Amino acid sequence: MTGKSNISTYSILIIIISSITLINSIYINLPYIFILYIFSIISSNISTQYGIKYIKKLNFLQSIRSEGPSSHQSKSNTPTMGGLFIIPIFLLILSCSSIISFKLKLALLIAIFGFFIIGLIDDYLSIKNKVNLGLKSKEKLILQIFFSLFFVIFLSNNNLINNNLDFLNNSIINLKTFIIPISIITIISLSNSVNLTDGLDGLAAGCSSIVFCGLGTEILLTNDKNYLIFSLLSFCMSGLCLGFLKHNKYPAKIFMGDTGSLTIGAIIGIICVVTNSFFTTFIISGIFVFEALSVILQVSYFKITKKNI
Repeated sequence: MTGKSNISTYSILIIIISSITLINSIYINLPYIFILYIFSIISSNISTQYGIKYIKKLNFLQSIRSEGPSSHQSKSNTPTMGGLFIIPIFLLILSCSSIISFKLKLALLIAIFGFFIIGLIDDYLSIKNKVNLGLKSKEKLILQIFFSLFFVIFLSNNNLINNNLDFLNNSIINLKTFIIPISIITIISLSNSVNLTDGLDGLAAGCSSIVFCGLGTEILLTNDKNYLIFSLLSFCMSGLCLGFLKHNKYPAKIFMGDTGSLTIGAIIGIICVVTNSFFTTFIISGIFVFEALSVILQVSYFKITKKNI
């Protein structure tokens, strides 16, 4: 999502995802999916547009690490914490949902809000210290494990987690109790992977909109009414990311920060675990996986050689 062609790229992305959402909505005869998707785009766009002004007033500006690429230094002092204008809307939509049990809704709200708070604290400390380093890695990981463990244990205790891992060729692997650690790792890994992509203008928001659209479509194809709400939530998140992307594409007027990226990744992981969409999620989230591996390799190289790539 970087470069002079961003305007046309953004328009094309809007058209493609909107068309897919509309087709899915018509196919299952549930027009409110498309309506909520459009509402998400508009509300996210407006909230971010006005939110940028308040972020600037509060002086919540991005700090760039000196050891990073010199081209990134121009992004210093760009407003950040854009997740403040995405996640609360999603939580409101989730709270108003009537086709989900109260207990599951509460567990979802607690887990997602937990990741939101982790990101918020991380961003705040980075801004306060004027260094792109907030919570320590161990502190962040412990908090992520806590909320992921809480949610997965809740699913397990209420028989809401599927032990069988499905593949495209209809082969099934029964993971038994191993599904619990795998689910926890999935949520944490996706949370951190999306967080690592939030470095280039529009990359995290643009890719997330595609992933949520794909995930929402995959869930509809399973034709399981119990998972319908998660398809709806996926398309809502796709719309929220697109609305934010309007202001996050090159040249970015705001970054989503850990407040947004950590939470968005966690939401992908949570929906993946609940709907047993591990294989599909891994495929459509490939860019996040490769980005995470790339960062790990670069950081390892830097620490070993003390040279920048």
